Amino acid sequence: MYAVVRTGGKQYKVAKDTVLKVETLAGDVGSKLTIGDVLMLGGDAPKIGAPLVKGASVQCEILEHGQGEKVIAFKKKRRKNTHRKRGHRQHFTKVKVLGITAG
Repeated sequence: MYAVVRTGGKQYKVAKDTVLKVETLAGDVGSKLTIGDVLMLGGDAPKIGAPLVKGASVQCEILEHGQGEKVIAFKKKRRKNTHRKRGHRQHFTKVKVLGITAG
């Protein structure tokens, strides 16, 4: 069985024991959390939500919090002696899927 969940404005296809890097979620390392925004349940008898599947949820465990690789935004205007350099590191939370309940 697999599920399509929505968290942090993005959609992820998950199954049991899947490890995901998602946008930052509140919680301590080792704590459990439940994702209730399930858009679809797949398997032998798929269920598609409109927009969410009622009663379905995904249980996860937080493995770590961190920052991603640095992304450089460099803008330059030729012959003007003008440039701008900015860096950004996006925060993430790594979670492991423990189980999927259909409700």
